Amino acid sequence: MPNYFLAKTDPETYSIKDFSRDKETNWDGVHSYQALAFIKQWQIGDLVIIYHSQGQAKIVGLAEVTSEPEKDLKDPRESWYTKLKFIKEFPEEMQTTLKQIKETGLFNDWYLVRQGRLSTMSCPPEFIEWLKLKGVLE
Repeated sequence: MPNYFLAKTDPETYSIKDFSRDKETNWDGVHSYQALAFIKQWQIGDLVIIYHSQGQAKIVGLAEVTSEPEKDLKDPRESWYTKLKFIKEFPEEMQTTLKQIKETGLFNDWYLVRQGRLSTMSCPPEFIEWLKLKGVLE
């Protein structure tokens, strides 16, 4: 079974629509040491929930890790990247908002709820099960 992570993107910079058009992208530009620690854990086949962080903050799609994380030698700051393959954009009615996640009260200890600026994180198994029960994930 793959590991699940969540990665945030500003839709004005790189949206789920851009990702669906491109089909694959280098996931880069992360400089937070805590977020980089999560990216360094990514393995080929892991799944990444794509989250729009601006506007109506919400989960919008799913991607798969297709390369091992590598140090970005072109970035003068500490930075790593990996390749992600687009899997799908969730239909509008399945795009789960941060407000909906918070309202459950089930995930108050998760980084997404308690550390809002962290751009990349692991997903607790309980969250993945909750998304499956909602029909967002298979």
